[in-house]
Amino acid sequence: MRVRTDARRNAILDVATEVFRETGYANASMAMISARIGGSKGTLYGYFKSKEELFATVMMATMEEQAEKTIALLDVSEPDVGLALRTFGNALLAMLTAPDTISMLRAAIAEGGSSRLGAILYQLGAEGGWDAMSQYIARLQETGVLRPADPRVAAAHLKGLLETGFIEPLLYGAQPWFVAEEAVAAAVEAFLRAYRCAGGEQ
Repeated sequence: MRVRTDARRNAILDVATEVFRETGYANASMAMISARIGGSKGTLYGYFKSKEELFATVMMATMEEQAEKTIALLDVSEPDVGLALRTFGNALLAMLTAPDTISMLRAAIAEGGSSRLGAILYQLGAEGGWDAMSQYIARLQETGVLRPADPRVAAAHLKGLLETGFIEPLLYGAQPWFVAEEAVAAAVEAFLRAYRCAGGEQ
């Protein structure tokens, strides 16, 4: 029964992905998706409580594998912290600046004032990613590589340094300001200058 249920849920996600890509979030409806699936709206709502939840799940499903690989790059056993952060930063920017991600961010911003879509997307994606970043920073503080500070504040600073000049221009349909690899290297250098302990390794 579980296999059948999972198969049905995956089929719903496949169809919903097609509909959202064809019509956009605003124009899509649960009725449209259920009609294409060939079932009732009641069945669809049995799996997803709202269009916002369904869209968020679709978008996160397209990013989940890449997000997990990106977070896995935060390896505290890597002795060269600068290298670890640059590798992470390059992978993060590649994920965040992908067309599907930018489309998701635009939809979340557009709907943020009138629905829970933005909050759902944030909880499913960015929040967990930056919690992992905070935990990584906390471990580096415990080993004496980074100075004591609120790990979440430090993670927010790193986030800002990495995203500046990329996310905002892309949201407006403009080109990024910088070459990604060069910008990531500069961001990591600035972060380590601010947070690395005097005499800390790497």
